[in-house]
Amino acid sequence: MCICINCHWVDRCQVYHSVEQQHGVAHLNATPDIKPKNPKIHISLIDLSDGGIGKEWDVRECESFQNDEGRWQRLRPGEALPT
Repeated sequence: MCICINCHWVDRCQVYHSVEQQHGVAHLNATPDIKPKNPKIHISLIDLSDGGIGKEWDVRECESFQNDEGRWQRLRPGEALPT
C-alpha cells in the first residue's frame, strides 16, 4: 500500500499526483506545489483478467513523509481507499 494515504502532504505532493495519473483516478489537487525529497516508488506488474498487464505504483519511502493517519480519507470522505 502507498504510504501517501497517511501523509500530511498527500494533496499537495507532485509525486502522489503522478501516482494518481498512473492509476487513472481523479486528482486531489490539480496543481500540487510540493516536490518531495527522495521518494521511493515500487512498481508492480499485474496480470489482468483480459490477458493484459497492469502497473501498480506505490510510494514506499519518502523523506518528506509526515504521518497524518487517515489524511486521504478526510480529503475524500465516503470513498474507498486507493489500492
